[in-house]
Amino acid sequence: MTTATKSAQDKRNNGQPAMQTPPVVSPQDWEAARQQLLVKEKAHTRARDALAAERRRMPWMEVDKTYAFDVPAGKASLLDLFQGRRQLIVYRAFFEPGVFGWPDHACRGCSMVADQVAHVAHLNARDTTLVFASRAPQADIARLKQRMGWEIPWVTITDSFDADFGVGEWHGTNVFFHDGNRIFRTYLIKSRGDEQMGGTWNYLDITPLGRQEPWEDSPAGYPQSPTYKWWNWNDSYAEGAAPDKKWVEVSDAGEIALRAAGAQ
Repeated sequence: MTTATKSAQDKRNNGQPAMQTPPVVSPQDWEAARQQLLVKEKAHTRARDALAAERRRMPWMEVDKTYAFDVPAGKASLLDLFQGRRQLIVYRAFFEPGVFGWPDHACRGCSMVADQVAHVAHLNARDTTLVFASRAPQADIARLKQRMGWEIPWVTITDSFDADFGVGEWHGTNVFFHDGNRIFRTYLIKSRGDEQMGGTWNYLDITPLGRQEPWEDSPAGYPQSPTYKWWNWNDSYAEGAAPDKKWVEVSDAGEIALRAAGAQ
């Protein structure tokens, strides 16, 4: 390598050593390497499913304190935030005076989480409500949501809710379940655990009811409905509606084909 070539390469690498990239192999060797790694990836998936099953059996903590939030329509209690569903996920997002970016932006990390959130209709279809909570006034939250294109329900904390549930000084995701007027805290994930959040499946996997599909290892009596069948377009869910017959046929055929091919 000439001095000029090495200088150009160092410039591309911003002065860092050249990348030590993996070997380039034939298609056959590449597929063999993929299959070897796939064994570990499937084991990881099974371990993740087992962890979610254990999470569904965690003890619950009853919430015996009253909390109040500001919402677009006025005031709301913690029970109100469920919006009639049994499960509630609350992400503590930092958007308020004193947070870097205020008043134009929320915390950069919390904003990345918000950018990752899938359409909430899919969570709603599994009896689950997702809410973001900050200390900024509702007018500022509305302005931020419009600027960033976010449609997530976003409430204002007015009391000690964040401190009481371990998210007063740092972001985190709490999960709640209600039975009538009784509310229970079932789970908390924070710090690096939050980086996986945003997808429908990851959210459901931290709830007490899980994905509510028959393959899951859940306690007796937990609601379950056939895999794939409840899926729908985000603008087409209808409460109490039976699965579309054509979609049942399509998903059944796809599942049979996957199983025949050995997919797991």
